[in-house]
Amino acid sequence: MKEILHELEARRERARMGGGAARIDAQHKRGKLTARERIEVFLDEGSFEEFDMFVEHRSTDFGMEKTKIAGDGVVTGWGTVNGRTVFVFAKDFTVFGGSLSETHAQKIMKVQDMALKNRAPIVGLYDAGGARIQEGVAALGGYAEVFQRNVLASGVIPQISVIMGPCAGGDVYSPAMTDFIFMVRDTSYMFVTGPDVVKTVTNETVTAEELGGASVHTTKSSIADGAYDNDVDALLQVRRLIDFLPQSNTSPVPEIECFQSVEETDASLDTLVPANANKPYDIKELIAKTVDEGDFFEIQESFAKNIVCGFGRIEGATVGFVANQPMVLAGVLDSDASRKAARFVRFCDCFGIPVVTFVDVPGFLPGTAQEYGGLIKHGAKLLFAFAEATVPKVTLITRKAYGGAYDVMASKHLRGDINYAWPTAQIAVMGAKGAVEIIFRKDIADPEKIAAHTKMYEDRFLSPFVAAERGYIDEVIMPHSTRKRIARALRLLRNKDLENPWKKHDNIPL
Repeated sequence: MKEILHELEARRERARMGGGAARIDAQHKRGKLTARERIEVFLDEGSFEEFDMFVEHRSTDFGMEKTKIAGDGVVTGWGTVNGRTVFVFAKDFTVFGGSLSETHAQKIMKVQDMALKNRAPIVGLYDAGGARIQEGVAALGGYAEVFQRNVLASGVIPQISVIMGPCAGGDVYSPAMTDFIFMVRDTSYMFVTGPDVVKTVTNETVTAEELGGASVHTTKSSIADGAYDNDVDALLQVRRLIDFLPQSNTSPVPEIECFQSVEETDASLDTLVPANANKPYDIKELIAKTVDEGDFFEIQESFAKNIVCGFGRIEGATVGFVANQPMVLAGVLDSDASRKAARFVRFCDCFGIPVVTFVDVPGFLPGTAQEYGGLIKHGAKLLFAFAEATVPKVTLITRKAYGGAYDVMASKHLRGDINYAWPTAQIAVMGAKGAVEIIFRKDIADPEKIAAHTKMYEDRFLSPFVAAERGYIDEVIMPHSTRKRIARALRLLRNKDLENPWKKHDNIPL
């Protein structure tokens, strides 16, 4: 018996060493942790239960039968994050460069199936060189099996990908179908084809960082939802995100103890909106003063900055926030902002997370670039997302809500549950100047008449009371009471029951 126990320990030790001490040292020299070190940082101490530690590949081509390493390039299992179950797989770059083989894929498929069956989030840590070429179609089949499970789990359990090294070829499509992707600056990159292939096919000379680094995917492509300076920071931030998310689409929204009263008012909000309607202000200040303890986890902070999306808590329960940002492009909606917010709203709706929307939008961005780029269809995505959402929806118009953008931003007409406005709200088809120049075009040559018409238009239409008269705004509230009023509205809506007509699935304008 003693010998068997010794053999088990020896086998475990060999498996934990992955590709060996030299490759582990090389990983550390690149500023990266190993797969097991990452899991140790990510999960609660001592909570990790590993599966398939001794699995080896079955390939016999190209001399592969002579090189077998336990684990086959991926570490899989489950553990807890602040006591809540999470499944995890971490690709091990020290073993065959983390490349995906048939058995490697089967290990991932097993934890994907277990996560779905047990209705718990799954997190993938990527650091790999794509498919294992020596296995050919068997590796490609493994990819497709993983992809299929990503699709089946979508909207059922949260799926999070963390890119912590190379992620190329077939490896990129699994993260692309998950809910959130995070990257590590300077050490991670994602692309379908690498710099060498790009050079051969298009004659472009580009580095891996320029082609698919964190800066590219957080600011230009919108593939990644955030980037962090090192492995540890990235993993700790993903822990923080998981605290906001429910375990599955049938689990309640997580709640923690709240120490900040919602009864207190904040007088500084009464002066947040400038007297000059063309002056910007930071909508993040309003978010920080509305959420518990100012704790806000922003999604895609570096992309489409004219709209802000992220998670906070009110009275301890998770809430999703969508807010126009007057500091960037005056808060206007464009293609990028519409896509960013639509995906976020749909995620919240999948998992029963209430959505609070702060509105200060002068309309959609005009111009040939936007129209040629499909603004109509991209804008419709956001409209579609808000309209189909059945979660509690609380909307607050702080200043401008002009034209179709008023409708799109969770208006009463899109089944907004509670729609508030500040006294500074301006709800109209367009701004006073543009409206007057159309309605009174015959008086354009007379500045005095135009000024009088503009004053009349502003008094009649650029206020929240016209909408309030029609019931499109439930109440005009004092800015200083915003946190209290939103908290009360969310409390009221906790038992909201709304279902859309049965369908196999919708056909959102992609």
